[in-house]
Amino acid sequence: MESLDDVIDAMIADRVIHRHRRKWLIAIALVVVLALVILATGGWKEKVGRTVPTLTAPVTVEAGKWEYNVTKAEIRVRKKSEYREAEAELRVYFDLKNIDEEEKTSDSLQGKLLVFVPGGGQDLVESNGGECHGVLNWVVVYGLPPESCFTTFKVPADFSSDLVEIGIQGERYESDNGLLGANEDPYWQNPRPDAVVQLKPTVVDATEQEDK
Repeated sequence: MESLDDVIDAMIADRVIHRHRRKWLIAIALVVVLALVILATGGWKEKVGRTVPTLTAPVTVEAGKWEYNVTKAEIRVRKKSEYREAEAELRVYFDLKNIDEEEKTSDSLQGKLLVFVPGGGQDLVESNGGECHGVLNWVVVYGLPPESCFTTFKVPADFSSDLVEIGIQGERYESDNGLLGANEDPYWQNPRPDAVVQLKPTVVDATEQEDK
């Protein structure tokens, strides 16, 4: 028969084991959450643990069906007036070429393929797509020379930065899982991070330009 001291020692040991088990479970849960955050942000939200190359403009990047020659960035500001609040936008310029060797079809650039990476734990900002020749979602023809284009990101009216980072995603030409009854013909899908491009933006007063 166990003595009272043995019973007390067993209870203390059991509590210590449960306490440490709880700490380990919390630690494992934190690691899982961190991994999910890195995965959800494409591996580029923070420089620590970034899984894609960080490049400096001007630079050429191939991603999926597109080739980007990224050249410059502007922070375009619009002053407050009687009829509107102050506004700002980040505009990034590039030459865009359709390099779709798989389907050889014309297409327009999707906004989700270019993202602004603010850093500091902030969410990624999708662009509005590609604007070329003054037309948003301009269709770029396969096999033709690059088109001069830009993309725009919404930023706060007081936004300022000496260096901005733009994430470039590329779609993959692959099939769906035929085991689930899907068509197994490959197509462009599943955009994934390919590079981050750093640019030093200039500040442009867009008020007078757009009021003309």
